[in-house]
Amino acid sequence: MIKHTMIVSFDRPLPDTELDQYLADIERVMIDTGSVRSVVARRHLPVPGEEAIPALIATAIVQVTVDDLDALAKGFGAPGLHEVIDRWQSRYPYKVAWANHEPLA
Repeated sequence: MIKHTMIVSFDRPLPDTELDQYLADIERVMIDTGSVRSVVARRHLPVPGEEAIPALIATAIVQVTVDDLDALAKGFGAPGLHEVIDRWQSRYPYKVAWANHEPLA
């Protein structure tokens, strides 16, 4: 089993309803691939003063669980994935960092 953990950092704050829709869109497009076991998304929990740290600070975390690297590759090539990414990037630019790893616990 492989976990694909994404740290999503929007360049500027966005309304809660928009963030909820972004996360729902990413979840839907990944599930529609048929190659994922699960998709879980959560908002970042900010700590006072963190904005002063020169680091990529998350807006949200998305974790996709797949059986293996082949399934993960299929997910990256999913029809509609890049359409969703491009649509959201054009409205609310963001950066993503990710790690592919075995379950941590």
